[in-house]
Amino acid sequence: MTKQRRTFTPEFKREAACLVLDQGYSHTEAARSLGLVESALRRWVNQLQQERGGVTPTSKALTPEQQKIQELEARINRLEREKSILKKATALLMAEEHERSR
Repeated sequence: MTKQRRTFTPEFKREAACLVLDQGYSHTEAARSLGLVESALRRWVNQLQQERGGVTPTSKALTPEQQKIQELEARINRLEREKSILKKATALLMAEEHERSR
């Protein structure tokens, strides 16, 4: 029988990390009280510290500000791809039009 992997929301991860960073709990105490593996809590604490320092995470963001930054970056990337496609399509259509006018 395989053990099912637990998943946690960004809000839960942020609250768990805040126990250590803001409320003075040790990693061990907080992990035990929440029923977590200490290594996972340490990862979340490190990620929250980095996000508070302004570093945009590569994984799912914990802070609302970083979540918004990730959403906006994804939107910018999508718009850049769309713009590139439109440029290529315009060039192709202009080349076809030029060939027809000869």
